[in-house]
Amino acid sequence: MTGDVVAVPVVAEGAVDPGSRSSRWVHASRRIMAEPARVYRAWTEPAELVRWLPFSVEGAVEPGMRAVLAWPDRSTWWEPIRLVPPRELSFRWPWLKDEAWRTIVTVRIRQERNGTLVSLEDGPFDLAVPRVVDAYAEASSGWAEALAQLRAYLDFGVDLRELPA
Repeated sequence: MTGDVVAVPVVAEGAVDPGSRSSRWVHASRRIMAEPARVYRAWTEPAELVRWLPFSVEGAVEPGMRAVLAWPDRSTWWEPIRLVPPRELSFRWPWLKDEAWRTIVTVRIRQERNGTLVSLEDGPFDLAVPRVVDAYAEASSGWAEALAQLRAYLDFGVDLRELPA
C-alpha cells in the first residue's frame, strides 16, 4: 500500500443529530512506545491484527471491502472507509446482535516524543434509541480494553486476551 489516502464515500449511519442531547461518542486513547508505522500495521494487516484483537480475520482491510473478525464466542465485521498510512484509519462497525446500529470508528496515530499516541473515536450513539445505550456501554469498555491489548502486544509482546480452552 502506498502513502496515498484511500477512501470510499461515507454514508450517514443513523438519523442522529451529532449535536443532540442524546448523541454520544466514545473517546479512548493510549500512549504506545512503538513507532506510528508499526501501530498502523497492527490495525491494518490481518496477520498483525490477530495478535491482539480478533483470533481470525477473513477478508481484506481495505476501503470498500468487508472483513469478518472472529473471537471464540462471536464474530462481527468491519468495513474500512478511509486509510491514511500511517496516521489514520476509519471503519464502520456494527453494534447490537441484529446489527441495527452502526457507527464509524476513527483511529488517529500521532508521533509524540519517543512514542505514539493512539486516539480512537466511535459514534455517534443515540441514547434515545432503544438498546443503543447498551451498545454505547459495550463500546466504551470494549475499546478501552482493545487499546490496552494493543499496547500489551506492541510494547511488551504479551497477549492479554483470554485464550480459548
